[in-house]
Amino acid sequence: MAEHTTLGIRLRRIESPQNSRVKQLRRAFKDAAPNSDGEVAVEGMHMVEEAIRSGLRISTVYFSESARERAHKLLPQLSLHTETLLLPDVVFENAVPTETPQGIAALVTRKSFTLEKILAADHALLLVLAGLQDPGNLGTIARSAEAFGAQGLLIAEGTVSPWNWKALRASAGSLLRIPLAETDLATAFRELKSRKIRILATSSHRGTPLPQVELAGAVALLIGNEGAGLSKAVMAQADEIVAIPQAEHVESLNAAIAASVVLYEAIRQRRSPPGRIASEV
Repeated sequence: MAEHTTLGIRLRRIESPQNSRVKQLRRAFKDAAPNSDGEVAVEGMHMVEEAIRSGLRISTVYFSESARERAHKLLPQLSLHTETLLLPDVVFENAVPTETPQGIAALVTRKSFTLEKILAADHALLLVLAGLQDPGNLGTIARSAEAFGAQGLLIAEGTVSPWNWKALRASAGSLLRIPLAETDLATAFRELKSRKIRILATSSHRGTPLPQVELAGAVALLIGNEGAGLSKAVMAQADEIVAIPQAEHVESLNAAIAASVVLYEAIRQRRSPPGRIASEV
């Protein structure tokens, strides 16, 4: 009984969909961009727990009435400085974009990174996303990038927002942690070249076979639009074109899968003793 009493004291009930805090959550999901306080919106128990595990500042957590039991589980993990609100189911459902919401959402302050800071990493392994449109692909790439030790993502023009809720969910929390910077391609190419970071582009059936490409040094991998790929102008900026070996009758790999394959090869090479890479191919 005491625990449920504490739960009731901690949760502040909001009834109106016009409440400023509810409108702030709705706007954050709609804009898919940090608000004036640098906060982005996340939805779901896993995403909120990932934000907690990552040590990020969480200003507000929203619970639906039907998720009171989840609130009971999550509240002990939250800072006492985190505002916790309880909304009627219909108000919560109108504030979040998912069709079958889990009843938990939050406003989270993500760590910010500068382009200069990301590019300063030793033996950098980076990805440059140039026109990637599918948020699921972006989230998957971020998840693979974190798993395989990449130092950052450069989000160029024409690419879906990394704060899109579908991208965040597909990343399983990686987009809350991995360094990323939004930039334009001209700036990205200029800065990469000035630091002698090799720029690689992938191709379905032409280029240097992936196992023969040197990936142990500082490299940046270009990932283009799912349908059109990389333009000729962008490909011309690459220092090398990489071909991922695949069956001839297969037109191309999904952008996220292609990026993941190259990332895996990069980390394999970086962990192999000197001189062993070529012999293992």
